[in-house]
Amino acid sequence: MGGAPSTPRNTGGGDDVSVAEYLISTFVGEKLFPLAFDYWNKLLELPLSSRWPSDRVQQACELFGRSNGYTRHLAKLLIHLSWCLQELLQDSDDDQASSIYKRAVNATYISSVFLKHLIENGKSDSLEELHLSLDDSEPVPHGFVMDQDIQNFVKHSVLSFIGLTEVSPNSYVLHQELLNFMIVAMSTQLLSGPSPGPRDTNPFIDAAISQEKSLVCLAVRRLLLNYISRTPPSGKTYMYSDGDSPCILERVGSAAATFVLLPLNYLVNNSGDGSKHPLAEFSLHVLLIFTNYHRPIMSDESLTDKSDDSATSESVSKGHAFSSGNIFSKALTNARDVEFDRSDVEGNAYPGPHVRIPFASLFDTLGMCLADEGAVLLLYSLLQRNSDFKEYVLVRTDLDTMLMSILETLYNASKSTSSNQIYMMLIVLLILSQDSSFNSSIHKMILPSVPWYKEHLLHQTSLGSLMVIILIRTVQHNLFKLRDVYLQTTCLATLANMAPHAHHLSEKQRSIKISLAGEGDGVSEDLAAELQIFTDFLRLVLDILNAILTYALPRNPEIVYAVMHRQEVFQPFKNHQRFHELVENIYTVLDFFNNRMDSQRSDREWPVQKVLEFIIDSCRFWRGEGMKMFTQLHFSYEQESHPEEFFIPYVWQLAFSRCFNPDAINLFPVPHQVEKQEEDRRGEEVEKGKEKKVQELIIEQIIVLDP
Repeated sequence: MGGAPSTPRNTGGGDDVSVAEYLISTFVGEKLFPLAFDYWNKLLELPLSSRWPSDRVQQACELFGRSNGYTRHLAKLLIHLSWCLQELLQDSDDDQASSIYKRAVNATYISSVFLKHLIENGKSDSLEELHLSLDDSEPVPHGFVMDQDIQNFVKHSVLSFIGLTEVSPNSYVLHQELLNFMIVAMSTQLLSGPSPGPRDTNPFIDAAISQEKSLVCLAVRRLLLNYISRTPPSGKTYMYSDGDSPCILERVGSAAATFVLLPLNYLVNNSGDGSKHPLAEFSLHVLLIFTNYHRPIMSDESLTDKSDDSATSESVSKGHAFSSGNIFSKALTNARDVEFDRSDVEGNAYPGPHVRIPFASLFDTLGMCLADEGAVLLLYSLLQRNSDFKEYVLVRTDLDTMLMSILETLYNASKSTSSNQIYMMLIVLLILSQDSSFNSSIHKMILPSVPWYKEHLLHQTSLGSLMVIILIRTVQHNLFKLRDVYLQTTCLATLANMAPHAHHLSEKQRSIKISLAGEGDGVSEDLAAELQIFTDFLRLVLDILNAILTYALPRNPEIVYAVMHRQEVFQPFKNHQRFHELVENIYTVLDFFNNRMDSQRSDREWPVQKVLEFIIDSCRFWRGEGMKMFTQLHFSYEQESHPEEFFIPYVWQLAFSRCFNPDAINLFPVPHQVEKQEEDRRGEEVEKGKEKKVQELIIEQIIVLDP
């Protein structure tokens, strides 16, 4: 201990493997190498060209897990990584930078592999196995502060490099590897339960959250620009070569190709595998993890007295915990468009540094990528948090570029779309529908055709009509398949916001096919609750129809025709205490048009086109006399009190779910757990179906507004 390693002499290219074997085995072994020893340079400068099979990688990780507590090699490797990044941020010639890049990529990749193993196999709640500190007896170089937090040191260096360095052919792989490393380092969240608590240990992400605002803004800006630019890998660009030895990076597009002893698929199930834009995807995942992180802090009264044997960790309630704030979320919230000066509408300058990005490019990128769940989540985050971006979206005259992708995905939702993605898309539509100008403008955008809509040929249909059709279709699918109350409420709330602004809804427009349970004895508690849900649902449907007839009747003759065509379906609700007032308005409309038609029509039936012409003409005489005016419905989206309980697991499912040891994940159900839950759910549905059949209490009332 204390001497430099005696590495085998390299007498030919084939000896590169033996040199690598020796240096890696000493890294994971029990021999301790001080921070300043030349061993670290030799390890990080290896031009490797061979691979270890996954079982040998696993053995190396297990050896490292046992020795790291004594050697502190992970902490030392992270320090060397930070030094490499700091050197790259300084001015240096091309030859020197090439060598430093090589060391930095190797340091990043080796750190990721062994850090991932330590995290997913950690036994203690505090993750002491990481040993992110140096021994007090460790000799350190001049100028190094011994007692500084290594996780803070490395996070500052990583964020500085990402924020200050442009992505170029020479830096592409290092940027990608650093993003990989950040995902691995922040994966300590996977060990926690779905509800973040003040005792959760997330050293690396907490270190990132504690960085200064200016650095965080630079990092968030770079992550967004990476996502917007979608720079592809440089293909067969060769970066480094040591004379006749194999090229260090044979393909820039292969992340971590430098350290080929450790196969990439052991590190992460690369979401960019086969992707044309892996850097953009990694940047998006890192940004979502950062901006959705929640760090509860215990107040004094919430601390449990450990001397009390009856006290447990469960005694810490959410009511006594508060969030310390998330500087990354604030940076996204306050992002501004590069096209405008940093001042608000009143001319007041925004204090301090801000993220400045091209909103136009971001809008266009999101419009192209909304089939991806991560893109939908980013769009939601921007609309929910960033008022400037929301205003920018609402004034775009080409909203169809964004909405058509959402509507097509919802149209195909029954095939493979995840329920979380459906939720997020519907919430996006609800947020947009809160703006009256949006509701008006989408009915003025005419679509020449909708090729992906198969039920009917839709020609010259307004974007608003298509949105109504898709929302109603989603409601129908949910009623008879998913039976999700939250999804149902969100759809109907959006329709209610749109109703007063409806304009020439398509003749193919349909209302909702619903089942309303009757009332009677012998209803089980579960069924009674479901009947109440359906009753509330029908009330809202009638509210929506009332809003169209009250505020937009002359602009929607097709709706009047549909109500007249199926007027008998409203009869059962005339005397219902929850519905009679709303139905009275519908009958006021029916009486007006029926009376005018009876006075003009002979005994012979009129064809559809003539009826429509009659309605259009009669609309000119409609004054709304006798209509009861109800408070106009307007729904706004509000996050629940603890949104992190949904968003943190969801973000990690997108980023990392299939590449982490499933037995170590507590944040969300892993695939084999999901399969078990699905089996249980199906069993419950069968039992509920039997119960409904026995009751025979469902009175189907079909409201199909169809010519």
